[in-house]
Amino acid sequence: MMKAILVIGDGMADRPLRELGGRTPLEAAHKLSLNQIAKTGICGIMDIISPGVIPGSDTATLALLGYDALEVYTGRGAFEAVGSGIDVSPRDVAFRCNFATVDDDLVVLDRRAGRIVNEDASKLAQSLQKIKLEKHPKVDFLFKNTIQHRAALVIRKPRPSSAVSDSDPGKIGEKVLKIKPLDSSQKAELTTKILRELTLKFHKVLKQHPINKMRVERGLPPANIILCRGAGTIPNIKPLPEKYGLTSACVAASSLIRGVCKVAGMKLIDVKGATGTPQTDFMAKAKATIKTLKTNDFVLLHVKATDVAGHDGNIKQKIELIEKIDAMLDYILNNIDSDLTYMAVTADHTTSSNTKNHEGDSVPIAVTGPYVRRDDVKQYDERTCAKGGLNRIRGMDIMPILINLIGKAKKFGA
Repeated sequence: MMKAILVIGDGMADRPLRELGGRTPLEAAHKLSLNQIAKTGICGIMDIISPGVIPGSDTATLALLGYDALEVYTGRGAFEAVGSGIDVSPRDVAFRCNFATVDDDLVVLDRRAGRIVNEDASKLAQSLQKIKLEKHPKVDFLFKNTIQHRAALVIRKPRPSSAVSDSDPGKIGEKVLKIKPLDSSQKAELTTKILRELTLKFHKVLKQHPINKMRVERGLPPANIILCRGAGTIPNIKPLPEKYGLTSACVAASSLIRGVCKVAGMKLIDVKGATGTPQTDFMAKAKATIKTLKTNDFVLLHVKATDVAGHDGNIKQKIELIEKIDAMLDYILNNIDSDLTYMAVTADHTTSSNTKNHEGDSVPIAVTGPYVRRDDVKQYDERTCAKGGLNRIRGMDIMPILINLIGKAKKFGA
């Protein structure tokens, strides 16, 4: 039986950098396995949503799983919450949150609180969960940290609305935004008031917390506020088993990616040492992928680390992480049945090491396997893959391509 692996290097694509003589990190990295996949496969470039549209990791993953993100996306927060193990009902509204650092005027100094370690964030989260609201005593909420500065907030009662704005300004040097209703409904107005009160309560507790006092003494930025964004609900999408008639699993540490995959009906594989950071255990994820493939038709393997390096503008680290992905792929290539397995390798978006943000640039894609129509591409990178036989495709095209290759596509028409 034919099987498929989709490998996503989060934010692995980049723009040409002066520091690298006009090359991208992918072009500068030593990457024998990625190049081998390009040589033995068919390559192209991919617009995750459409040309010039900047995708989030949530909409990008939806697209790469074959969904039209423009049609089904209902906000990031619910994915983050589901992926962190929180039960989210269709009536709940969830938010993607950051532990962040602000000054006395609520100007954001660090949107990630120095990428606070999980242990500190967990202790802070436990204190925030104990908060009671005086103005809204009947509110039922759940707050949970995920990885480093990331967290999820779920509001359950009274029935909330996702039509509320963010408090996260998205950049340092700007004040925390005042949350506003995005429509005229009573639910949106009430949800806005609840979030405003929660933000103030969270800030008060965090400022006085021993963890933050200790961080200040050690010269670290205090995690003294919670920034919320991406209000969302669970989308109504057809699970992959029904959509494509296959068994599938996800090997990922990022709560957001795990959430998207769980909503898509995929099994979530826990991997010891997989952290969603540059310190993640690449080999453990490779071995988990090989093991998982034995009992599934399709496995998505996601690596977050390259995106972290891009957001930090750490070019040297991004190259090193690409090379670690390459070593991970070497293990996978040497342990799959090459006569029965297809593998696609791509990025979910471009993360520019210059702007330190996601960009709407296309990303490279290569598909290798027993019966692909090989092209003449010899290297895996943004510019070389653009010369390949796949030409230019959309993110939501890759799953139908893989489904066709493994023999599970259904005929369209008579």
